[in-house]
Amino acid sequence: MINEAHELKTTVKSDDSRESGFKKEIGLFGGISILGGIMVGSGIFYLGSYVLMRSGMSLGLSLVSWILGGLVSLLGGICYAELGASDPRAGGMTVYLSKAYSPIVGFLCGFTSWLIGGPGSIAAIAIALPSALTLIFPMGEWTIKLIAIGLIVGLTLVNYFGVKSGSRLQNISMVAKLIPIGIIMVSGLLFGKVNPDLSLMPKTGHVNFSSILGMVAFSVIASLWAYEGWTNLNSVAEEVKNPRRNLPLAIIISIVSITILYTLFNYSIYRVIPFNEIEGLLANNEYYLGSYAAEKLMGRWGSLLVIIGMVVAMFGSLNGCILAFPRVHYAMSVEGHFFKSFGKLHPKYKVPHVPLIVQGVISVILVLLRNLDQLTSLVVFSGMLFNTLGVFAVIIYRRKFSDLKRPYKVIGYPFTIILTTLIFIGLMINTLIEDPQTSIIGLLIPAIGILFYFYFDRRNKQ
Repeated sequence: MINEAHELKTTVKSDDSRESGFKKEIGLFGGISILGGIMVGSGIFYLGSYVLMRSGMSLGLSLVSWILGGLVSLLGGICYAELGASDPRAGGMTVYLSKAYSPIVGFLCGFTSWLIGGPGSIAAIAIALPSALTLIFPMGEWTIKLIAIGLIVGLTLVNYFGVKSGSRLQNISMVAKLIPIGIIMVSGLLFGKVNPDLSLMPKTGHVNFSSILGMVAFSVIASLWAYEGWTNLNSVAEEVKNPRRNLPLAIIISIVSITILYTLFNYSIYRVIPFNEIEGLLANNEYYLGSYAAEKLMGRWGSLLVIIGMVVAMFGSLNGCILAFPRVHYAMSVEGHFFKSFGKLHPKYKVPHVPLIVQGVISVILVLLRNLDQLTSLVVFSGMLFNTLGVFAVIIYRRKFSDLKRPYKVIGYPFTIILTTLIFIGLMINTLIEDPQTSIIGLLIPAIGILFYFYFDRRNKQ
């Protein structure tokens, strides 16, 4: 056991100084753009409706839920910042889970991402983008699917020719998407005439302390869908310039900024749309409150601005997903438990081109299937499970790899880690209670991955 521990420490040290072959093309702003591009998608325009409904139609509780969702994400983010700064390797969470627990744990995380999580998210975003344009240009189902396939193929090619081109595109889309969002938000804050009731008392459901806590927990889970993606910069850590400094900074700046953005954006909507109108819209299943608010403020031009904002936001999110996910599958291969071709970089462009292409193929196949939103929802529960394991890995890393350089350390260690872990476990239990079928089905995906792990393990031994 002592020799094994020594070998693990030596491995981490050598990983820190090795030449990986990746090109370091992503700066601090590029890192922020990748996270912001993935996290700020079309959800900013409609997820506020779900948060509000789960908050018992309390405007005050809904804003609190957005802030709590940001704090929970920040707690997880600073844990990943320590892991990424001390062990900046491609693959991110897959690598941390493999080293902290066992290679099989890291593999199951990557397998879930490879089979459904990554391609499913890409396919869903690719279909949602042209669907948003149907408000201007009516299109049939197959026209939407063909455009979605074209987007996946086009952005896969952009990222195939090097991380620099994909990162540059991410920077441009990040700035472009914030312009319409900013215009709507500032206009609502300045010119909105409604004084919203921000009391914390729910207007629906049985009201007592425990029920309010349950509402807040359930609405925070809805907000976490919008914050999803804060782990993805760690997947490209080997391509970040000065990752020991820029990776923690990018994670913290991104999550804090997006928390402020989401909270103010939803408050600006409440400044524009009276509560009785919000109730009527939600009763008619009209969830795009941001679009309605923009139209009230600026007429037809406001509605057009929202559509542009949604399209640009989804485009940036789509590009960020296509860029980040293949690095996880590359790491799985390097660990020796996946297809060998996935662990090779393109000789010229220095990107994991094979997993990038395979990801595109699976995504196109999923586009051709129906109910893509159901495919992505299946992995929500298992994704939360791996996030929890990743946070707790900070404690294991400090004990296993005590000699590892840590330029950034989690504030309030170990209490921050324990608190974050308990919050994630509580949210998982709440999800299991509120949506047991999806949670159980979501667990079947990593269970299937166990069979694949032992297959690759036996093949590699042979």
